[in-house]
Amino acid sequence: MKICIFGAASAHIEQKYIERVEALGEELARGGHSLIFGCGGTGLMGAAARGFKRGGGHIHGVVPSFFRDENIEELYSQCDEVSYTDTMSTRKKLMEDEADAFIVVPGGIGTFEEFFEVLTLKQLGRHDKAIAIYNVDGYYDNLEKFMREVTERKFITSACYELYSYFNDAAEIIEYLRTYKPSGTSLFNRKIGN
Repeated sequence: MKICIFGAASAHIEQKYIERVEALGEELARGGHSLIFGCGGTGLMGAAARGFKRGGGHIHGVVPSFFRDENIEELYSQCDEVSYTDTMSTRKKLMEDEADAFIVVPGGIGTFEEFFEVLTLKQLGRHDKAIAIYNVDGYYDNLEKFMREVTERKFITSACYELYSYFNDAAEIIEYLRTYKPSGTSLFNRKIGN
């Protein structure tokens, strides 16, 4: 299975996040999975790639050319394959299309945007792939509270909770991916305006 991991590029985050994401990547690779990701060499993108490398997994980095040309961030140098795109949008589209499943690890604005895009596309029936949120050290607790609140206020339906899952443990994510079956919830039931 080709796993897309979305996560922080920041080189300034605490080591506990790095260690947990590296370990997840290594376990996924040892289980025969490959990685597609944003090609970052630092933060949790770099951690995921190092873990996959340690576990012997194939690594496909996807990055806009301007990241390389303008030296925006350090790229992971040991990818087995690198695809350069013209824009951030085409970068995301390539990762979304090629991935069999998505894991969202702690991150910032870019990670939030990537998560909400794949969630929106799933809600609209454009894909039916697994979406797992790795809630390392409670990082996404407030996001989950927010999602519950907007559901209570009727901005999203409770059916949207079938579209993704939260996990505090890497082993639970791996089991979720192994046993994942599409929800079968119709688009009609996912949209609040219907």
